[in-house]
Amino acid sequence: QVQLVESGGGLVQAGGSLRLSCAASGSSFGFNVMRWYRQAPGKQRELVATITRSDNLNYADSVKGRFTISRGNDKNTVYLQMNSLKPEDTAVYYCNVIERQTQRDYWGQGTQVTVSS
Repeated sequence: QVQLVESGGGLVQAGGSLRLSCAASGSSFGFNVMRWYRQAPGKQRELVATITRSDNLNYADSVKGRFTISRGNDKNTVYLQMNSLKPEDTAVYYCNVIERQTQRDYWGQGTQVTVSS
């Protein structure tokens, strides 16, 4: 069973930085796609950033130029470097992966990011 463990959230002042990590385990196949989503209070969950197995990257317009998604050398860890944080970035951030072969998707438990003004 695939498990995702997220870390790196916290409280930061506007303009600051945080780095989120998501470590995936339990898969025999690896992952085609790894993503970060976020959900702010009272809002729908939104896609923040995507990285594919071939290292294609995609970002929401609201975070382009400030956030960077990357993967570890083992291809089972995904990071989200968040710079120049704004109060509107405050949300619970979720890691999501799609497993190769099975195409099943899995979610992390979420990590809170709070940006104070």
